[in-house]
Amino acid sequence: MVKFTAEQMRALMDKATNLRNITVIAHVDHGKTTLTDTLLNKGGITSQASRQMDTRPDEQERGITIKSTAISIYFQLPEAELKAVAQQTAGSEFLINLIDSPGHVDFSSEVTAALRVTDGALVVVDTIDGVCVQTETVLRQALTERIKPVVVINKVDRALQELKLSKEELYQSFCRTIESVNAVIAMYNDPALGDVQVSPEQGTVAFASGLQGWGFTLRQLAARYARKFGVDENKMLSRLWGDNYYNPTTNKFTSKSTDADGAPLERVFNRLVLDPIYKIFDAILGAGGTQDPSGIGPILDRLEITLSTKERQLFGKDLLKTVMQKYLPAGDALLSMIVLHLPSPVVAQRYRAPMLYEGPPDDESALGIRDCDASGPLVLFVSKMVPTSERGRFYAFGRVFSGTVRTGQTVRIQGPHYIPGSGGGGKKDKEDLFVGKSIQRVVLMMGRHIQPLADCPAGNIVGLVGIDEYVLKSATLTTSLTAHNIRGMRFDVAPVVEVAVEVQSPADLPRLVEGLKRLSKVDSVAQTRLSESGEHIVAAAGELHLEIVIKDLGDLAGVPLKVSQPIVPYRESVSAVSSSPALAKSPNKHNRLYLTAAPLGETLTSAIENGTISAQDDPKSRARILADEHGWDVTEARRIWAFGPEGNGANVLVDTTKGVQYMNEIKDSCVAGLQWATKAGVLAEEPMRGTRLNVVDVMLHPDAIHRGSGQILQTMRRVVNAASLLAQPVLHEPIFLVEIQCPNTAIGGVYSVLSMRRAQVFSEEQRGTSALCTIKAHVPVSESFGLSSALRQATGGQAFPQSIFDHWAAVPGSALDKGSRAEEIVTKIRTRKGLNPSVPPLDTYLDRL
Repeated sequence: MVKFTAEQMRALMDKATNLRNITVIAHVDHGKTTLTDTLLNKGGITSQASRQMDTRPDEQERGITIKSTAISIYFQLPEAELKAVAQQTAGSEFLINLIDSPGHVDFSSEVTAALRVTDGALVVVDTIDGVCVQTETVLRQALTERIKPVVVINKVDRALQELKLSKEELYQSFCRTIESVNAVIAMYNDPALGDVQVSPEQGTVAFASGLQGWGFTLRQLAARYARKFGVDENKMLSRLWGDNYYNPTTNKFTSKSTDADGAPLERVFNRLVLDPIYKIFDAILGAGGTQDPSGIGPILDRLEITLSTKERQLFGKDLLKTVMQKYLPAGDALLSMIVLHLPSPVVAQRYRAPMLYEGPPDDESALGIRDCDASGPLVLFVSKMVPTSERGRFYAFGRVFSGTVRTGQTVRIQGPHYIPGSGGGGKKDKEDLFVGKSIQRVVLMMGRHIQPLADCPAGNIVGLVGIDEYVLKSATLTTSLTAHNIRGMRFDVAPVVEVAVEVQSPADLPRLVEGLKRLSKVDSVAQTRLSESGEHIVAAAGELHLEIVIKDLGDLAGVPLKVSQPIVPYRESVSAVSSSPALAKSPNKHNRLYLTAAPLGETLTSAIENGTISAQDDPKSRARILADEHGWDVTEARRIWAFGPEGNGANVLVDTTKGVQYMNEIKDSCVAGLQWATKAGVLAEEPMRGTRLNVVDVMLHPDAIHRGSGQILQTMRRVVNAASLLAQPVLHEPIFLVEIQCPNTAIGGVYSVLSMRRAQVFSEEQRGTSALCTIKAHVPVSESFGLSSALRQATGGQAFPQSIFDHWAAVPGSALDKGSRAEEIVTKIRTRKGLNPSVPPLDTYLDRL
């Protein structure tokens, strides 16, 4: 085992061609953290504790990863394999910066933040479960970030010990898993990334058992057999996978599955790869775990494995683990695959730069990023904030894309809303740019520990101390005055579960407010806000996420908290075009606004929510898309005044008036009124979505003093409310996509639980050869609380659900009809917010001529 020093690691950081930045991604419980432990042991980081990457007490307690953790591993590539990459690297020593990410869907924002700072992904897939919903999600996230994947099929030992699969069944199961992975990759194909489909004969698929610490790639075994038989390694490699068979009578390889007499032949993969593994398992475990496994001696001799005196005294699973680790050490196989098949920052930043950098492709920062130039201007992206052992302080965790970051260096900190060249005129720009701030320390993140560094060049992942008060969640750090931002990250999860938190003693309120500020730094997705009624609201992506967020908040604030029952946020919309234009008169009765409301349509609403169509787009090209793809009139599409709420929501204000004077003068007041009205709709003061509001006519006083903001803003809000009430208002509720894995015997229990929760099951499929079944259903978020425990109870702990926010759907019934489900929900929300329980009548907002 190689021990390495901080000096050796720092020396390797300068060789950008010998760096590999990777994230380990997978579905929950597919064995990422256990597999990472195996790699750490190979990389000279030894520890008796398993799950070294689970740094938080609650991670160790629950046995799941909650926050992604980074660590650097030193690896020396064997001389024999070096020739494959010799031209592109400097020497045989490599530094692998590895991030272990969570698999639970509630924490997929951690995966997004980890992927942004890496170039390759180690995708772990369970042999038995195959590709699951979260495998697909994280793989899609990786490919949209232009990250190259390699695959590890993990838990192979379970297929032998629990399922007792035959060699051919195991081979077919591998084929199915690899096909499923490649199907996902093909779906999100990006020409800039090239073909990144994986296959065992290319060496981009490894087979392993993280728990027992053994694993292999076909390239490794091909090299062994090529030496043994004296044949060419590449020829051997091509025969080890696919429809290649071995004929013992002619002693030749053939592509026919039967011999001359029609007798079946054995597949080369089964014979040369699986057969020795099966024999070792049979010899050791077949002996019933007794002291003296008969028949293991000759096998060890044939495989040239020698055991020490102490190791010879082992038996059962301990002996199996020792023999398999000596025969096929997982660390060698996986680290070689990472070094040989995943790109260095020098290669990756060439094709990732256009996607990462928001500015022009030829300015100094863009060129520095493209060339991964350590002597260029500093461009560093902070992807998340990591709490330190000192309370209330954070490391800024990120990647140097260009230049070199140094201790004591003075930098510009550009927040996500900073727009260069705007002269800092806007309020947002001033808030989001900090000039001349100093970096106190540069550190290397090593799992639970940190290693101080003097400086860190381009291509590396790094932690920074002393800038946490200027960075909320993410930022771009630079020394260039012309640098634009590194593009912000899009998260796959939305905060759809809320609770109100309060302190038990009023004197602790300032500590709660401070805790909420820090929580925004710790968690990329959790949102905190102050409601109109003065409650502190915390929103999270799901039940488990909420539990962790509240626990973190308690730790950060350091005071006991009272937490309300979960609240589900709703959205308001309309389901028809207004029956007639709504009219509202200004308080001085000199101005009139006429407005109609209509539904935007789900495809356009989703496009705005995904950011495909936004307020920042060029109005002409946006109008073209709206006309061609969504059937809008092109003239009206060019006259969109604003999106709301917050200037980017899925509600649109369109000026459809003809020849009205002074329209430009009232535009700002109308837009402000729209933001107010769409943030708190007419039914229950919930935000609006999916509504198109058309200004159809306006009558204005000719004297500017009588049509000021005070007259128009309030009128605009009232007319939006009136138009909504005339357009059959509806309530939208968030819907989870729930994927449940269970054995066939437990399906009845699963269906009985789902039927009580207004769920709609839309798919049920069998999992490969196993007796497991996957059920997919849409469940309203309001019905999802306690779903996991209800399923466990109904199935004796055999069903395992995963929920992710999927879409918004209209609540059945009209909110204006007494006794309907929508009306019940509206009354509850209004009562909770301290409003009059019933929706105000139309006359409250609508004026008569």
